[in-house]
Amino acid sequence: MTSEFANPKTQLEDVMAAMDVVDTLRHEQGIAERELDMQGRRERLLQRLRELYQAQGITVSDRILEEGIDALEQKRFEYTPVQASWRTKLAHKWITRDRWGKLFLLILFFIVVLVGSFYWFEVRPKNKARNEFPSRIESYLSQIKNDAKNQTVIENAQEKADSAQRAIANGSYTQADELATQLQSIAQRLQAEYKIRVASRINENSGIWRIPPNNPNTRNFYIIVEAIDFQNKAIRVDILNEEDNKRKTVDIWGLRVSEDVFSRIAADKQDDGIIQNNIVGQKKHGYLEPTFNINTSGATITEW
Repeated sequence: MTSEFANPKTQLEDVMAAMDVVDTLRHEQGIAERELDMQGRRERLLQRLRELYQAQGITVSDRILEEGIDALEQKRFEYTPVQASWRTKLAHKWITRDRWGKLFLLILFFIVVLVGSFYWFEVRPKNKARNEFPSRIESYLSQIKNDAKNQTVIENAQEKADSAQRAIANGSYTQADELATQLQSIAQRLQAEYKIRVASRINENSGIWRIPPNNPNTRNFYIIVEAIDFQNKAIRVDILNEEDNKRKTVDIWGLRVSEDVFSRIAADKQDDGIIQNNIVGQKKHGYLEPTFNINTSGATITEW
């Protein structure tokens, strides 16, 4: 039993001794190359190795020396570097992860926060709004049908609603949103009720005139008006600017009138600083446009 356990140990010692011989030969590379390249000089290399080990006080058998020389020739104990590839690069990165790992995790954290915030505050609300488009459109259309006193308004609203539904089916959500916004504006305008009063504010004009760009030989006259509810409080309303065809929510705007009306209101204000007959129109529930008790085309401006 003792010899069986001793044998592996002896083999390991021999291998280690042979590796040491190879290491010695590598350090004495000039000797190895000179002796091994010359035919019949193997014995000289063995003798040189004996002398080297004897000088160190180490006894090495010729068998071990022979195995070391053979190992050197066969490159058994020689390390051959692994060729560079994406696997070796990945392994190198993993080994050096202590240097870049924390920075990478910090950058990854910020990326996750940015992507999550973008989804939560941008993508999610838009997706929710898109899913709610059909119900929004139907709700606005229902309000318009209930409030509108004019069948033409209902028909126009129905056309917008149908166009919006087709846009949703085709994935044109921007167009659908624009149409839904238009329907919402119509529904709100139908519900609005107010009187239209000539504005008479300190250091502000109650009327202006403008020269239209396409007709420099004429003048357009406007009186400055405001909307008041039935509790006599000023409110903001949606007004179409005839000069750029854009709607804007304002508290005062210009109403285009005839020159006679403009002159009469100007004279009324110049008399005592107060416009006596200052109510010029009324917007009723169920109608998009107001009615007026003065001579006006109904055209409006929001800037001057």
